[in-house]
Amino acid sequence: MTTIKLDPGAALLLDALHGAGHAAYAVGGCVRDSLLGLDPHDWDLCTSARPEQVMALFGAEKCIPTGLQHGTVTVKQGGRLYETTTFRTEGAYSDGRHPDAVCFVPDVREDLARRDFTINAMAYSAEEGLIDPFGGRDDLAAHLVRAVGEPERRFEEDALRILRLYRFAARFGFAIDPATGAAARALGPHLDCVSAERIQEELLKLLAAPRPGSYLEPAVLAVILPELEPEKQPERFAELCRTIDRIEPTAENVPARLAALLCPLGEAGARKALRKLKCSNALTDEVTALVGEGAGSFLLGHESGHSIARPIACGNRVPPQRTVLGETPGTPNTTLTVQAKRLLGRYELPTIQRLTALCSARHPEQTRAFAALWAEAERLTAENACCRVSQLAVNGRDLMAAGVRPGPGLRQVLNALLEAVITGQTPNEKDALLAAAAQFSAS
Repeated sequence: MTTIKLDPGAALLLDALHGAGHAAYAVGGCVRDSLLGLDPHDWDLCTSARPEQVMALFGAEKCIPTGLQHGTVTVKQGGRLYETTTFRTEGAYSDGRHPDAVCFVPDVREDLARRDFTINAMAYSAEEGLIDPFGGRDDLAAHLVRAVGEPERRFEEDALRILRLYRFAARFGFAIDPATGAAARALGPHLDCVSAERIQEELLKLLAAPRPGSYLEPAVLAVILPELEPEKQPERFAELCRTIDRIEPTAENVPARLAALLCPLGEAGARKALRKLKCSNALTDEVTALVGEGAGSFLLGHESGHSIARPIACGNRVPPQRTVLGETPGTPNTTLTVQAKRLLGRYELPTIQRLTALCSARHPEQTRAFAALWAEAERLTAENACCRVSQLAVNGRDLMAAGVRPGPGLRQVLNALLEAVITGQTPNEKDALLAAAAQFSAS
């Protein structure tokens, strides 16, 4: 008999349910991950006990009535939360997302039959072992994602399952069952009934997978991001997917991967797409900036002469200045330092990391140069190097006390001082800056 090491809290709750005469199991993703040798993030339970029986057994202080109409009670145990759901079958899905009605049933196998994929349709208890009526364990061994029962019916019930199909396959590097994949592609247009927030959530999870490129199905992307035209421009889309896969798969790099996907749209198009997906303002701003900086011109030593960091004049930012590797007088290391300082004048260090990762993926022949730029930005940050007006050893009050008139000219002097510090012409020291300011004011 297959054995799974249950989470201590889950084991306590299952024992209590069994002791009260109810059937109860760990179910879904926790069983799947345990069989794969992974540490489950959450432990969900299912039981023959009705919601009111679960609440009576564990007490109101430990229970959160999460979704009583669907049979779900969240139970607090040992500092963790355990969703505990009554065995159920489901009626029609009129809205393509949620069942119109549920019916509580006594048999866990009926409950498993309503689930999306075989690898998620397994239950486990220490007493009975693994309950696997649809071959989920065999599909895990075969590295296959397959729908439970008829795939068309599963996707018609809940169109979000289409995106979940590719997300699960990408997460584990599994193949997709041919019939299941065909149904997902055919029913992709049903995603128009899914909220933008849920689509965004699944897309970001997919982009966090180790190598998501081959799981970005053109027929599905054509529905959720039609402006990319993945079916009309298959070669361009294939290159986007290869670029995404070249970016290191970390949670921190998901914005860079999203930017790689949206690069063909340009800044305005990317912002529009991100707003359509209801992304947060912070994510929208960062991805749009990455698209703008990384869309081809952000190439070290590019002979077209585009800037590696196109600074803007606003607030504490760097004044306008065009810099290309090898263009600024001085040694190559000095030039690299200047470029890194310009970037730090515009962006925080995590954004620069994602930007260099994106550009390395788009231009792999320049990977070493972008790595050097990132390392220099890290070094400058650790040294608290002056990259913004706010980091200068003088401020506006100091300049006015030294005779600089208030107004737009004051900002121009501060910007000129910052430029002199960034390029190494003036040290970031008060006396030296005041002397330089006097020269700027007189000129």
